[in-house]
Amino acid sequence: MGSIFYFVHILGAVSVGYYLLLPFVVSALMKLAAPAQEGSIAAVRTFNRIAQYGLIIQLITGGYIMSKGDYAVSWMIVVVVIFLAMLAIGGIMGKSLRLGIAGIQEKRDISAEKNKLRMFSIILAVLLLVMLGIMVYPW
Repeated sequence: MGSIFYFVHILGAVSVGYYLLLPFVVSALMKLAAPAQEGSIAAVRTFNRIAQYGLIIQLITGGYIMSKGDYAVSWMIVVVVIFLAMLAIGGIMGKSLRLGIAGIQEKRDISAEKNKLRMFSIILAVLLLVMLGIMVYPW
């Protein structure tokens, strides 16, 4: 049973790995024309939703793996806090993606949404890198 959870946990990690690429995708998105931005933002929104489901998978499988392992309580708290921060920021970014698509369709300026997307994508990438470091080198 444990090996199945590890396999599913790794699949979830692959889907969350999208957040490492997201700052580069958002940077390229800023340079596109409005019609291309609409399609690109829609794709980013879809991938963000997939990554959010991946985070939920990580929560379930990671909780099982933590319950079977011998980890320090402080390590578990730090992991859960970073994890919840990633879930929250990914969800908040979803609103900016939705507003960006609506703004393009209404032909209004979406520079505020694009700036939020840039900020959230960088924060998510940094949080994921910190999480990977903590996972590889637990205390």
